[in-house]
Amino acid sequence: MTAAGSLDGLMTAPGEIPASAPARAPRAGRSAGIAIGLASALCFGTSGTFGAALIGAGWSPVGAVLARVTVAALALTVPALIALRGRWVLLRRSAGQVIAYGLVGVAACQVCYFNAIALMPVGVALLLEYLGVVLIVGWLWLRHGQRPTPLTVVGGIAALGGLALMLNLSGAGGVSLVGVIWALLAAVAMAVYFIQSANGADALPPVVLTWGGMVIGAAALAVVGGTGLMPLRASAADVDLLGHRVSVLVPVLGLSLVAAAAAYVLGIGAARRLGPKLGSFVGMAEIAFAVLFAWVLLRQAPTVTQFLGGALIVAGVIAVRLDEP
Repeated sequence: MTAAGSLDGLMTAPGEIPASAPARAPRAGRSAGIAIGLASALCFGTSGTFGAALIGAGWSPVGAVLARVTVAALALTVPALIALRGRWVLLRRSAGQVIAYGLVGVAACQVCYFNAIALMPVGVALLLEYLGVVLIVGWLWLRHGQRPTPLTVVGGIAALGGLALMLNLSGAGGVSLVGVIWALLAAVAMAVYFIQSANGADALPPVVLTWGGMVIGAAALAVVGGTGLMPLRASAADVDLLGHRVSVLVPVLGLSLVAAAAAYVLGIGAARRLGPKLGSFVGMAEIAFAVLFAWVLLRQAPTVTQFLGGALIVAGVIAVRLDEP
């Protein structure tokens, strides 16, 4: 598969996923999937920078996420309509998947994570959220009989250990029980995100699934915020971003177009080529990219321990990759 063919697959359905189990793409497809997955992780890695700018300016977590998914949905409308090309039956046939993806993979995953980091250190929350990788392995074992091999187990331990080192949890401080619950709910939502992303049984193009999920997610968040179940605050005032005072549109567009629209579309394309297990392991690169952005943009140089953690994550992904047939 050429690089151009890989990107075209994000607009048109791969049609390679059987209904009964996650896809196992050819080796060339998996190599392309890893590249696309890393691009998705890079885009997701920018969310912390943009989101922190909004929350620091007085936005509530629900307000930031609602803006993120609403603008992303608007931006993806035309590409989604082009991808459907009048084949609305695909969307109707996949309505259940789109609703689950929007409610859980988009809205719940982000809201649970933001509520977790409001109550506990970001590092601990991220580590707990990425336990979703373990949930995916368990689901594949129970649902599809794909018992984890020793290589997958070793790779998982190495990757999670590397994640702990990269997040530098030694100074994490106190942990809130309520925060832990929110983070574990985020882990479940993340597992659903990867499983739903890998499900291409109905041949729904990735850009359409992302668009539909963003529309559903935005509607759900509007209800949650509008009814007062969670605080909904936003501001049109300028914000501080990377040491500069900029228009609020800069972080909103960055959070929506890069960390949402591009990240989710690429993530679905990667998951359909890699399957939920390998796709979720590759997704751990998000943390490495977040640390890299902090180094380059904020001059927060990573420590030797974080470099070691990054190496362990890479080793874990390689082990899981070698375990794929």
